[in-house]
Amino acid sequence: MPKQLAVVPERCSGCKICEIVCSMSHFKVTNPKKSAIRVMVVYPHPVVRMPIVCSQCRVPKCEEGCPVDAIARRDGVVEIDRDLCISCLKCLKSCPFGAIFVHDDVEYPIKCDLCGGDPQCAKACPKNAIIFIPEHVLGQAQRLNNVLSYYHMKEIEYFERGEKKQIRYAEIGKEEI
Repeated sequence: MPKQLAVVPERCSGCKICEIVCSMSHFKVTNPKKSAIRVMVVYPHPVVRMPIVCSQCRVPKCEEGCPVDAIARRDGVVEIDRDLCISCLKCLKSCPFGAIFVHDDVEYPIKCDLCGGDPQCAKACPKNAIIFIPEHVLGQAQRLNNVLSYYHMKEIEYFERGEKKQIRYAEIGKEEI
């Protein structure tokens, strides 16, 4: 049964241990910039911490963007063949999730390979923000993320015809739950 990495951003503390573990696993260095996962942190309000990792797409846009067919899906993992890769970085531009990275010391793009089926980032995450779950459960995790994000929402600001507007949600008291 194929498994995938899933991210639960609400759990992420921004510690970046996943980045260090990934760089150690693949390059034997503690250099977060050499990892196939990145924790993006956005400030000031609201503070968002979001691990970015390859989704192992069924129809990978990075594969479509590769001019030399160096990217292929094998056994549920989208892999870069380093011997064929010409480092044109078209895969980086093609990935809709921004989950392919580059580093000056590495001759090819850096992309998650699920650590051969035993992702070290998921094992090391102290908050379980990165989990390795069966593919059929992945949709359930995404739906839960959506519900949680709406549950915590108090208001939304948006612009309509150049005018700033707000939608405020009524707060539900604990006694009503």
